[in-house]
Amino acid sequence: MDNSRQKGVLYIVVPCYNEEEALETSAGKLLDKLHELKKREIISDRSMIVFVDDGSKDRTWELIKGLYAVSKEITGLRFAHNRGHQNAILAGMMYARKYCDFTITIDADLQQDINAMEHFISEYVNGSEVVYGVRNSRNTDGFFKKFSATLFYKTMTLMGCDIYENSADYRLMSKKALEALSEYDEVNLFLRGIIPDIGFRSSVVHFEVFPRMQGKSKYPLSKMAALAADGITSFSIKPIRMVLMMGILAMLVGVGMIVHIIYEHYFGYTVSGWSSILMSIWVLGGAVLLSLGIIGEYVGRNYLETKRRPRYYFWEVLPGEERQDGQKTQ
Repeated sequence: MDNSRQKGVLYIVVPCYNEEEALETSAGKLLDKLHELKKREIISDRSMIVFVDDGSKDRTWELIKGLYAVSKEITGLRFAHNRGHQNAILAGMMYARKYCDFTITIDADLQQDINAMEHFISEYVNGSEVVYGVRNSRNTDGFFKKFSATLFYKTMTLMGCDIYENSADYRLMSKKALEALSEYDEVNLFLRGIIPDIGFRSSVVHFEVFPRMQGKSKYPLSKMAALAADGITSFSIKPIRMVLMMGILAMLVGVGMIVHIIYEHYFGYTVSGWSSILMSIWVLGGAVLLSLGIIGEYVGRNYLETKRRPRYYFWEVLPGEERQDGQKTQ
């Protein structure tokens, strides 16, 4: 156990997008947990909660400002427009690293068990720079989501990405790990792959997942597919190599078709080859389009990376650390 890590400053980072139905309930539970951890002297009295509004279109930001007005333990960041869940998490952590000893990120719907935070902190005190949250099961998911999630993690492992199966963006990161993460400049973020790539000492905490009580999920199939594409194209060139193998296979099929055509022509069966020609056109045409699509994904992402545009802009930032130091805020 590292005594210097005891009673450190914790910033809980909570990304929010259109969470007006769940936010007040979630904030109350998080504040209760924060007070409990402070009372038990597990964390510092300067620990806080940071809500990051990812360009919500409902009353999420108004609710965050209301919570900020009544509690000095809450602050908020607001994006100028929607930049996605991964950017919201990153923004909160990059803001928090200036003031905290470690952060814990958790979704605003609190489907993840907040009581696991104590286990996260225990692993941090014992020397871990990163503590990954891994869900015990997917019993709360439907068949399709469970199947697609399993397929995603298996695919990422096959592609060579170092990722924990059933891991989530519920994790603890030390200030040292946050500083290392700040050196990564990717525009197409996949934190579940980037953070293990840092290579610091890490551990795993398993947690329960509960059904969502308020509102609807803000992570539909389209966003899940985009996250999967970011993960695969950010950490592996194996799809490009698969295109090469498909090209070699297509050439071998082409050689076989040439032999077949010569055979049919020699024996006078040219009409009977109509079906095989059509089949080869469809197969090769599909392979070409698939290959162009895969290559296009990589080219497009490289294009976005070379533009070096900022990941996000803050429209409004509620002062947090200044209030705890007793300074006047506006």
